[in-house]
Amino acid sequence: MNPEPKPRGLGVAAGLEADIARALAARCAELGYTSLWSNDHPMASGLETAAEFAAASSLDVGVAVLPLDRHDPADIASKAGQLGLDPERLWLGIGAGFTKRPLGVVREGLAAVRSALPRGTRVAIAAMGPKMCALAGAEADGVFLNWMTPEKAGWARDHVEEGAAQAGRQPPEVFGYVRVAVGPDARDRLLKEESFYRQLHQGYIRHFQSLEREPGTIGVAEEDPASVQAELAPYEQAIDHLVVRALAHADVQSLEAVAVAAAPRQR
Repeated sequence: MNPEPKPRGLGVAAGLEADIARALAARCAELGYTSLWSNDHPMASGLETAAEFAAASSLDVGVAVLPLDRHDPADIASKAGQLGLDPERLWLGIGAGFTKRPLGVVREGLAAVRSALPRGTRVAIAAMGPKMCALAGAEADGVFLNWMTPEKAGWARDHVEEGAAQAGRQPPEVFGYVRVAVGPDARDRLLKEESFYRQLHQGYIRHFQSLEREPGTIGVAEEDPASVQAELAPYEQAIDHLVVRALAHADVQSLEAVAVAAAPRQR
């Protein structure tokens, strides 16, 4: 008997035009995805992109992640309410951002976000290091991994489970971005994206050093879309809910090419 397929999400960069976001959401629902995600950056709101996804499908939507050095918990709650985001369908990812005390900021931010948001909203912590993974395991509704190899994701999951065990609770759901690019320029796309993060701040610099992998190899870059599923399979050993982060032009055709190549396996 084949095991039940794991849920799978699709993630994009914030700021998609509304008609593109809605068309992509409808197509992902047809393909069997269970969630749609946006990142967040200073020039575009992840919550706004998530709201467009929510308007065009019944899938869960999420933002991964909202850095707490740029987003006040009360403002996050106000923005989500203004956009009409259903708390029962929403995942909010939070991260430390650029701060000298990441654990304290995230622990305090988690409590503040939960206090500000409607009951039922689920909050995930972005985690890479062992202490943040343990914090997520102990206190959050989910943990969101980023820029991991399958082996490193398994290591992170161990720390999440240790944190949950010490807190006397079941481990939270483990999410994880896996960058995916397809087509002739796939490897260039992955290298460009990864190179930016490799030098973003000391936390990322240390993280990539620990992976001991050449630049442009953390994720999936395949000229042939038919090769994508085999590359994604190892990640599902450690990740409950894999989120395919599409590296593509911000148009329906390019994003759909990644969505189709990485679509969830059907029973």
